[in-house]
Order: sequence, then C-alpha cells, then structure tokens
Amino acid sequence: FAETQGWKVEVMSLSEASAGGLKEVIATISGDKVYSKLRFEGGVHRVQRIPATESQGRIHTSTATVAVLPEVDDVDEVHIDPKDLEISATAAGGPGGQHVNRTLSAVQIKHIPSGIMVRSEQQRSQHQNKTKALQILSAKLLDIEREAQANAISSERRSMVGSGERSEKIRTYNYPQNRITDHRIQLTLHNLDRVMEGELGDLFTALRSHHQAELMQE
Repeated sequence: FAETQGWKVEVMSLSEASAGGLKEVIATISGDKVYSKLRFEGGVHRVQRIPATESQGRIHTSTATVAVLPEVDDVDEVHIDPKDLEISATAAGGPGGQHVNRTLSAVQIKHIPSGIMVRSEQQRSQHQNKTKALQILSAKLLDIEREAQANAISSERRSMVGSGERSEKIRTYNYPQNRITDHRIQLTLHNLDRVMEGELGDLFTALRSHHQAELMQE
C-alpha cells in the first residue's frame, strides 16, 4: 500500500521469531498524509488460516498487534531529561557485512521512568542511530500522553474508531473465506487476497468516513 501511495518505508529495527516469521518490526513511513491514512490501523489484527502443516484442515487463529505513532520531528517537542536515559552502543546484527558487525553502530536507549526500551541499528553511524532511537522514544512517550488524555474523556464523547483500547480486536482476516472484517464499523469485504496485495483504499475510505460521521454527531 505504501508503494502505491509513493511513500518511503524505512525499517528501523527488526527481530525474527524463533519459530520463523517476524517477532517485531519498527518502521518509519514518510510521505503525504501518512498518519491520516494509517492512524486507524492501530490495534489487534486477528488472522484465521489453515497452516500448511495442518493435516486435519483445522483453522488456526493468531494475532498481530499494530501501533501507529506520529513521528516527533523535533525531539525537544517531548521533554526528555537526559538523566532519565540509559544509552548503550552495541554491534548491529543481521545483514550488513563484516564492517557493520565490527563497529558498535547500533544504539539502545532505555527510558528509566517508563521502562520503555528502544533500539535502532539500521543507520550507518552510531550518531544516526541515536537520533532515530530518540525519535522512536519521543513518539512512544507522546502516544502515552495522548492515551492518558483520551482516557480522561468520557467514553460517550469518544469516536468509536481510533479511540478503543489497543488490546481490542479491530479486524479479522479469514483466509479460507477470503474475507476481511473490520469490527469497529461492521464492514465485511470478500477481497482479502487483494487487500494483502496492498489494495486498502476501500477499507481506509470507509474508516475515515465513519470517523468523520462520528465527529459530526458529537
């Protein structure tokens, strides 16, 4: 989808799961109206499929949690006391050649008060990785502040889309039925194959329209 929008996708950190696949990915997506289009993707995405290793044809359910945070361009926009940070440099892992592995270019930052830990290893220099890691940390801290503000607002005045708890299931992807269901707006589409190829326009349009209708109703 990002490619169709002409956006730039940059992987900040990536860790693989021991059983295969990916455990966590942090990526920066830059371009025109990125956050306004992707903001409603935050939440739990449920996948129903029949694995290739399933001999009985049973459907297995798994989940992926997605967080969409607006990037904080100016690190000073969120006040972070340097005394609250533990910053360490480590060797970057994964692809990159011997030169990357010999230098301590990866940067890991722990924000002591919140316990949040971020890591950046995809940039060429330690300085660049530190800058990127601070941006990620700032975005996460800003998200915590916004969530606290949202929780202070009565539930009746909150828009249903984009204001639910992150633990709530927002969408189901059913592979046997080629079906995708967004539970927040009760929308079901039978084009999962095309959605997985990046055709998310209809879904995003419906979510934005519902959100705008909720705001007007308020």
